[in-house]
Amino acid sequence: MKKLFILTIVVFFGLTVSAQKAFFPSKTGTKLTYQSFDKKGKMAGQTKYTVKDLSGSGSNFKITYQVESIDAKGNRVYIDEVTVKQEGDKMYFDMSNFLNKAAFQQNGEIPPSIEVTGNNMEIPLIPVPGTSLPDASVTMAMKMGFISLKMTVNLTNRKVETLEDITVKAGTFNAFKLSGDVNGTILGIKVNSKGLDWYAYGIGLVKTESYDKKGDLQSVLELVEIQ
Repeated sequence: MKKLFILTIVVFFGLTVSAQKAFFPSKTGTKLTYQSFDKKGKMAGQTKYTVKDLSGSGSNFKITYQVESIDAKGNRVYIDEVTVKQEGDKMYFDMSNFLNKAAFQQNGEIPPSIEVTGNNMEIPLIPVPGTSLPDASVTMAMKMGFISLKMTVNLTNRKVETLEDITVKAGTFNAFKLSGDVNGTILGIKVNSKGLDWYAYGIGLVKTESYDKKGDLQSVLELVEIQ
């Protein structure tokens, strides 16, 4: 009965969602600031996403973010761009955003010589709790002289868990909780974890929690400011 009630609310709410109520800010210049924390709660860095451009119309459009990565001491690590697209009733998120690109940066920027392959992460505009979502993956590779750098991340077993209120430093948001497995190879190191993500209309990602195979919390990323 509880699941049926949640489903009814989600569908009713979703029918009122317009292009301006997708999983991202719709105003150019909007800035979202996130902070990441390690398993001990110590801040590991910040990431700032600024809405740079919005193109297209109706239910088919793209938004471009400028991404600024900042380390725990407040120093800029690099600047990059990522995209989010809406095509019909689905949103597609740039999977390269799941990689720590610090190893690829040159003079604070991500060089255009990087080769990116894979598919974007898909989220329906109206996520229904209990449903599964498509897998997603990304591989980034670059050669620096005799050195080859490569990172691969795969998202599998993705699922819409529930719609709930979540409180972070930036406020309280009604968000969809998504789960999934994260595995891959980062510069030769294998990564296997369980991820929980919360997405809210008009904002996008609100919070991410990463757990190891034992179920212990390893890291947290949360929204701390909206400008």
